[in-house]
Amino acid sequence: MVYGVIRSFQAALKYRGGWRGLLEHMYTNGDYPFKFGTYMGHDAAGNRYYENRVDYPFGQHRWVEPGDIHNFDSASIPPEWHGWMTSMNDVPPSSENVFIKEKGRDIIPLDRSSVPSDGNSAVGHQEPVMNFHHLHNLTTVRSRGWGIGNPIVGLPPGAKDSYYTQPGSPYNEGSVRPRVDIGDLDAAKGGGRPYKSQKWADRLRTPQEKEELEKEKRRILEGAIEREREAARRRRAMMAARGSGTVVGSA
Repeated sequence: MVYGVIRSFQAALKYRGGWRGLLEHMYTNGDYPFKFGTYMGHDAAGNRYYENRVDYPFGQHRWVEPGDIHNFDSASIPPEWHGWMTSMNDVPPSSENVFIKEKGRDIIPLDRSSVPSDGNSAVGHQEPVMNFHHLHNLTTVRSRGWGIGNPIVGLPPGAKDSYYTQPGSPYNEGSVRPRVDIGDLDAAKGGGRPYKSQKWADRLRTPQEKEELEKEKRRILEGAIEREREAARRRRAMMAARGSGTVVGSA
């Protein structure tokens, strides 16, 4: 057992370029410094992918060594490499360009084109995709508080959050309706307390203003009741002046 550990350290020292590289990988990547396999390729983030079907069981035979060992996020693994690591397919994405180039030779062009025919033109128009810190899942790219950004993922203060929001959400800019005010409590003074609904106006009023408003409502209600009473008295007086009259349907 001791001999095996010594041999593993010797191999790791050679593979990692000395003690500094070995200790750095031991501190950041756990057992990866002592895990050896065939280099299968890398992605735009600098992540390096390896495979060893001989020394490791299924499920542990493929792994990734992060490009940024000090700040690694699993969301930086592209979908195509994620499918390879989880054994959804056995062909690494690094071989896709060769595959497309070979298959592109069998495609008969329908018309002349000025697009360089390098094989990739066979899959249609492609736009370069840029992700923040190579993160393909941008859920973590959000501020941790108002105006402080997110130092964990390197998001500066004041930067826009990048996570997806459903249509209709108040956090979705396309669903935010512009505010439309229907009045201002200080309109006579030049403005200062605009409101968009009567409920909003009630929140802005001071206790004294609310008390005066209640008094005004009672005064208006009392006036309406008094006018209704006066109208009822006039109706009774007019009926009395005409007499009882004839009741339809009486004998």
